[in-house]
Amino acid sequence: MSHVFHRSLQQTYPVAVSGEGVYVIDNQGKRYIDACGGAAVSCLGYDYAPLKTAINAQIDKLPFVHSSFFTTDILEQAAEALVNDTNGVMSHVYFVSGGSEAIEAAIKMARQYFVDTGKPSKRYFIARKQSYHGNTLGALSLGGNEARKAPYKDILIGANHISACYEYREKQPDESAEAYGLRAANELEAEILRLGAENVAAFVAETVVGATAGCLPPAPTYFKRIREICDQYDVLLILDEVMCGMGRTGTLHAYTQDGITPDIQAVAKGIAAGYQPLGAVFMKAFIVDAIRQGAGFFQHGHTYICHATAVAAGLATQRIIKSENLLDNVVKQGDYLSQRLHEQLADKPYVGEIRGRGLFKGIELVADKASKTPHDASLPIASRIRAVAMDNGLMCYPIAGTIDGVNGNHVLLAPAYIIQAHEIDEIVDKLEKTITTVMDGIATK
Repeated sequence: MSHVFHRSLQQTYPVAVSGEGVYVIDNQGKRYIDACGGAAVSCLGYDYAPLKTAINAQIDKLPFVHSSFFTTDILEQAAEALVNDTNGVMSHVYFVSGGSEAIEAAIKMARQYFVDTGKPSKRYFIARKQSYHGNTLGALSLGGNEARKAPYKDILIGANHISACYEYREKQPDESAEAYGLRAANELEAEILRLGAENVAAFVAETVVGATAGCLPPAPTYFKRIREICDQYDVLLILDEVMCGMGRTGTLHAYTQDGITPDIQAVAKGIAAGYQPLGAVFMKAFIVDAIRQGAGFFQHGHTYICHATAVAAGLATQRIIKSENLLDNVVKQGDYLSQRLHEQLADKPYVGEIRGRGLFKGIELVADKASKTPHDASLPIASRIRAVAMDNGLMCYPIAGTIDGVNGNHVLLAPAYIIQAHEIDEIVDKLEKTITTVMDGIATK
């Protein structure tokens, strides 16, 4: 009997004992190809020697020192490198332990900014339906993942939600993608006016929506209009790139593909490739200046912020991605993954859409292709795909509730940046086998 309080108390987990490239190996010697990076985390696979060396070197030098007493060379180097990689867009980085913590810090940073600039009425946050921003109470409140929020509804903070930018389901037949993007973005202006611009602090959105809706990229014009609205009404734009950032979509920061910049940005996952727990919050100079001239310090913190060993892993990861031109591979193999998914899955009657950017792909599953009708929500499609995939030696990320938190299913893929074409072939072959097995089983019931 395990004394671990596992995520699920209804299943038995295989025991992972080692990793080799993009494979995880269990204690029976079975190999699982990782097509999802765990949860878009393991961007360098599982045995990247230079990264291990960098971590061990920092442990030998100084594993941890509390941030209220000291800074460290590695911390200063990591912050400088990350800021430089924004081409001057951002001025500072606040290092945390993961994505939820990064979003929580971003919420508080936005609120303190307005308190310190004499606008304390700005207290409301607007986010989107079918989003996911983390599992702490503040982050969960912002998110639109209804299944994860359900048990905690009565203790969440107030948040306001507009529609997701969901071109596959929301664009009208006679509407261009650009027109739809503007229409979806203008919901933000309507919500700001409803709440009163003097009361709204920030709009929070995933640049490319991750787990909850399955790699939804924004429609053309969407974020440029969002940026205009935020500027017009003195509302901060917080972009959640915890899952889609740090190279996952083919550029270091996903927002650059939309021609905008956020005021605050949260990252995690691929920042340290899973070799250490690490997240970060980027911010523009005017945020820092306001807090410096106001309270003089950020009234927030956790024990392990700026953790020396974790930051060393992050710096080493980013140096490896740059020195080995891995973003080029993300683009190249992302295109190949899209090609192979379309070749083997696009014509299936149960595949509604294949979407995403770079090595961040989603496959939305439907009961009827023409009408886009989802399967009956009582069918355990996502859980069956996960189980059958593991039997087939494939790690993928199937989720239920794609459309509204209850209906719809998708599979998310986010393989490592080091993935090669023959490994993508294996992923797609195993995924097709898995989904076919599950769908055939449903059809015979």
